[in-house]
This record gives sequence, structure tokens and C-alpha cells, in this order.
Amino acid sequence: MGFITKALFLILSNTLALFAAANVVPNFVLSENWVNILILGLVLTLINLTVKPFLKLFFGPLILLSLGLFLIVINALTLIILDFFSPNLTIQGYLPLIYGTILVSVVNMILSFIGKAFSHNE
Repeated sequence: MGFITKALFLILSNTLALFAAANVVPNFVLSENWVNILILGLVLTLINLTVKPFLKLFFGPLILLSLGLFLIVINALTLIILDFFSPNLTIQGYLPLIYGTILVSVVNMILSFIGKAFSHNE
């Protein structure tokens, strides 16, 4: 898979994950406009590629001590950053944040496995 294909796959994966969270988790509200949802997927991808590595480096000891469970907190922080900077996403409360974080992570993991399966067939 080329760089552009991977980037588009990540954006689409994050967009679908956010859309799934908005449809399953109460009080996890997205804009009704598909263009805004795609932009949210793009921004989440950029946050995951730029900010998330620094968070992992900074919280590395906590990740090791918790045997990786602290990564859920880091994923929640990325959604908090996205919510803070975007008027097109509103997460109302901590339970929607936790459920949304888990759902976004699971959807991205499943889509990542599917993407890797298709890229190995080439």
C-alpha cells in the first residue's frame, strides 16, 4: 500500500469510527454534515499522527506499569483534544467519552486488520 492509500485509509477508518460512536453512544454527538464528519476524521488522523506519539512517550512508564491499559486514557485524550478544537463534535460527559473511546479504538482495530489483510494479497 502506498503512502497516499494508507493516509486515505486512516482518514476513512477514523471517520467511520467516529460515525459509529455517534450512532451507538448516547451524548456523543457529531455534525449532520458528511463533509464536517470527514474533516473530523482528517483532524483525528492528524492528532493521532502528531500528538499521540508524544503522549505515548511522556506516559510511557504508566503504559508499562498498566500493561498497556493506559493507552485507553491516551486515546480518550485524543478525543478530548478533538472535541475541544472542533465545534462539529460534542462529547457530553465522561461515560460517553469512555464508551466512545473504546468503540473508536475497536472499530479502528478491526478496520486495520481488514486493511492489512487486503494489503497482503497484493
